[in-house]
Amino acid sequence: MARKLKIGFIASGTDVAQAAFGRLSALYGGVAQQDADVIVALGGDGFMLHTLHDTMQLDTPVYGMNCGTIGFLMNAYVEENLPERLEVAVEEKINPLSMVAQCVDGTRHKALAINEVSLLREGPQAAKLRISVDGKVRMEELVCDGALVSTPAGSTAYNYSAHGPILPIGSDVLALTAMSAFRPRRWRGALLPKTSKVRFDILDSPKRPVMAEADSRSVRDVAWVEITSEPGVVHRILFDPGHGLEERLIREQFV
Repeated sequence: MARKLKIGFIASGTDVAQAAFGRLSALYGGVAQQDADVIVALGGDGFMLHTLHDTMQLDTPVYGMNCGTIGFLMNAYVEENLPERLEVAVEEKINPLSMVAQCVDGTRHKALAINEVSLLREGPQAAKLRISVDGKVRMEELVCDGALVSTPAGSTAYNYSAHGPILPIGSDVLALTAMSAFRPRRWRGALLPKTSKVRFDILDSPKRPVMAEADSRSVRDVAWVEITSEPGVVHRILFDPGHGLEERLIREQFV
C-alpha cells in the first residue's frame, strides 16, 4: 500500500481562502507544516511569495491553489483528487535574489526576493542612480523613477509592467530594468549573467531620496544597494503537468 501523502494546508486571511482551507482540511485532514510532505498554499501570488519565504528552511515543496486574482504562481483551485494531483505535480526549483541595502544613517538591511529587488524614488523628484556590475561602473548616472533587478520567475511581474523582458525559467540571466527613465531617455535596461553582482549608488540622496524593496520588504532612505543571486537558497514550487512556469512564461508573451 502506498504511503499516504501528508499535506500541510496554509491560507491567506481572505474569506475565500479561509473557506477553502476549511473545506480542504475537512476532506483531506492536514498536518503541521514541519511534518508535511507537501505544503498547499491557498491564496494569491502575494501569499505564495510569503509562504515560500516562511517555509524555505523546511525544504518542502509548495503547491499553490489560486484563491486570489491573477495566480501566476498558483494552480487552479480544484477540490477533487488533490492527493493524486500532488503525486504527479511537476517541480520547479528557483533561486531568490539577495539584497543588501545600506541606509543614509549607516544602518544595513538584508533580505531575499523571489521576484525582484526594486529601487523607487520616495519624493517628487526623479532618482539619480549610478549602476555598477561586478565592481565596474556601467552607467554613471541614470535619472529615473526607479530601477529593478528581476529573476526569471519574477520577470512577468513588476519587471514586465516596466517593459522589461520575459526571461525563460531555466536561463542563467537576470533582468535589469529602468522605470520611466529620463536620462538616458531611451535606455530600457540590460540582461546580465545570473552570477553578476549589481550595485546601485544613490546620487544626491538628501534631495532625491530612494527606497528599496525586496518582494515588498521595504527599506527607506538607502545610500546604496547590492543585489546578487543566492544559489544557497532553493525554493521548490509544484505545478500541474503542462502548466509549469516555463509554459506560463511562454504563454504570457502571446497574449
